[in-house]
Amino acid sequence: MTEKEFNKIFDHTILKPPTTEEELKKVCEEAVGYGFCSVAVNTGMVAKCAEFLKGSGVLVDAAVGFPLGITTIDGKVLETEEAIKNGAGEIDYVINIGRIKQGDTDYIKEEMEKIVSVCRRHHVTSKVIFENCYLTDDEKIALCKIADEVKPDFIKTSTGFGPSSATVKDVKLMREYVSSDVKVKAAGGVRDLKSCLAMLEAGAERIGCSNSAAIAEEYKNNVSERF
Repeated sequence: MTEKEFNKIFDHTILKPPTTEEELKKVCEEAVGYGFCSVAVNTGMVAKCAEFLKGSGVLVDAAVGFPLGITTIDGKVLETEEAIKNGAGEIDYVINIGRIKQGDTDYIKEEMEKIVSVCRRHHVTSKVIFENCYLTDDEKIALCKIADEVKPDFIKTSTGFGPSSATVKDVKLMREYVSSDVKVKAAGGVRDLKSCLAMLEAGAERIGCSNSAAIAEEYKNNVSERF
């Protein structure tokens, strides 16, 4: 994997509540400089992020229902539509965790179908955040089976705001239970090249993290063409 190809796996994230426009601009400049796939932001910062990234080829990745996932389906759909209108090229939404915990798979499927449908209509990448730290393996598998029916572009391990983040075990499980039509994104807790490569080797095809620039530098200096 070339350095350019490696850098393209990253959604460079800036999702903390106290984020300022100055901090957002810096992250956008990093993303453009390294050639990352996207900058992931909360929906209230989508328009400004799109302004900073205009013409660069780096996408705006909007986090919907983030980080709790408890808002209604209609609320998430409206948030998705507004984010796309404001310039988002990718959507990462958090499932309603309580609903899967109580076995309400019909609700989860309806939510996924409606949000993925909006994304498809606008030719925007869709990613479904499971927040695995709260789920049993059986619940993760149930979500994978729904995703394999609905076909979002990605399923994603975590928000990074829960009590634990992405694990190699979870990435392997998710990769096992969806077809190749659905990709896996690992997010949260990926802070260095070693952990990043472990996620890729487990089957992840996208990495969400705030330490992308440091990882890209580490890759450039230590691995580059050899991976």
